Amino acid sequence: MEERQKEMPKEKRRKVRELAEQVLALSRDNILVSLRFLDVAMMELSWQAGEATGCIATDGSTVWYDPAYVLRLYQRDPRLVTRSMLHLLLHCIFFHSFAYDKVERELWDLAADLAVEGVILEMGLPIAALDTDAEARGKLRVWQEDAGSLTAERIYKYMRHNPMGPGERQDLLRLFYRDSHDRWTPRGEVQMTPEQWRKISERVKADLKSFTRGRAHTQGLEKNLAEATRDRYDYSAILRRFTVMGEDLTVNDEEFDYIYYTYGLERYGNMPLIEPLEYKDARKVKEFVIALDTSASCRGPVVKEFLNKTYSLLKGAENFFTRINVHIIQCDNEVQSDTRITCDEDFQAFLAHGKLQGFGATDFRPVFDYVDRLLEQGEFENLKGLIYFTDGYGIYPQRMPGYDVIFAFLEEDEARQPVPPWSMKVVIESEL
Repeated sequence: MEERQKEMPKEKRRKVRELAEQVLALSRDNILVSLRFLDVAMMELSWQAGEATGCIATDGSTVWYDPAYVLRLYQRDPRLVTRSMLHLLLHCIFFHSFAYDKVERELWDLAADLAVEGVILEMGLPIAALDTDAEARGKLRVWQEDAGSLTAERIYKYMRHNPMGPGERQDLLRLFYRDSHDRWTPRGEVQMTPEQWRKISERVKADLKSFTRGRAHTQGLEKNLAEATRDRYDYSAILRRFTVMGEDLTVNDEEFDYIYYTYGLERYGNMPLIEPLEYKDARKVKEFVIALDTSASCRGPVVKEFLNKTYSLLKGAENFFTRINVHIIQCDNEVQSDTRITCDEDFQAFLAHGKLQGFGATDFRPVFDYVDRLLEQGEFENLKGLIYFTDGYGIYPQRMPGYDVIFAFLEEDEARQPVPPWSMKVVIESEL
């Protein structure tokens, strides 16, 4: 292909490029006439012709395309160009290219392709309909049953835990591949940032409401937009709310002068002029409560993921005091167990050997009553807060406690009732 294009006369290359530009312009017009809520997103992308790439690709700012490839698609079926353009645009709106630093790229590529194709198929646009759509819909119905939702994040997570054979992978690529993702790996400075695309996606979400009033077949688009634009939280920053100032038994390098120290050793032998301070003030975790919802909907792997994430943020010496007082309380509709953690080894032992108990209905109130009793008994000197990991389907207490409270969830759920106004809601980023 590359050799053929090199041999192509200059005038013919110019003609091919002009025809490709016309085809792309026609496809853009078709999309904007049918889906006018995508106009802002479409206009943010610049288009750049290249030679002999044999594909279409974007980094979230620029779209690179091979003019000959575009014309071949158009010759096979004009709707293929429109489909590829819409596919690529949805990748940008859903931020798929910005997740590359924390995923297995081959799996993420495929998961992202399935997600955007699911949205396109659900909308049922005649301008982008293909002969293979019926087969693709059948495949996606199976994936939706398995993954629970056709977002790239859900599909990717399912793929990681349920490996595919090479035959199945090739079959999915045949049905859902539209664009190259090679440009998703940053190459120099990218003009469009995730924050800029977030604003665009928020605009698309707002415009979509008026566009789809009284219409159906946009649930997939709405779910993917909700996933892309939902608030992300720095869980380590949130845990810092539970830290206290205290004396840490370690050399305080900030208040230690090595010049006089080494001078004493050199001048008088083993006699430093200034002894290092053996402690320094530091903000670390000392006392708090982790409450685990062990109702039927919060099964072991989900709870373990939360505990592992919490532990990984706390286990470093920069976060834990030598001695701590952390209670891990398990509760469904009543308190099932309370494990007291006093050191790093206790936490590791609980992660390795602790068993979940309960699996009944959900009631948050017993945990708060139990913690109040512990406070009355003098179990805590300075309780900073309580993190309650739950699916959110339970009875919240009405009274505000005398410590900070965070209700933590692994996933967003619009059907879940709001947390009490005196508490903080956190959706923890699940490991992809």
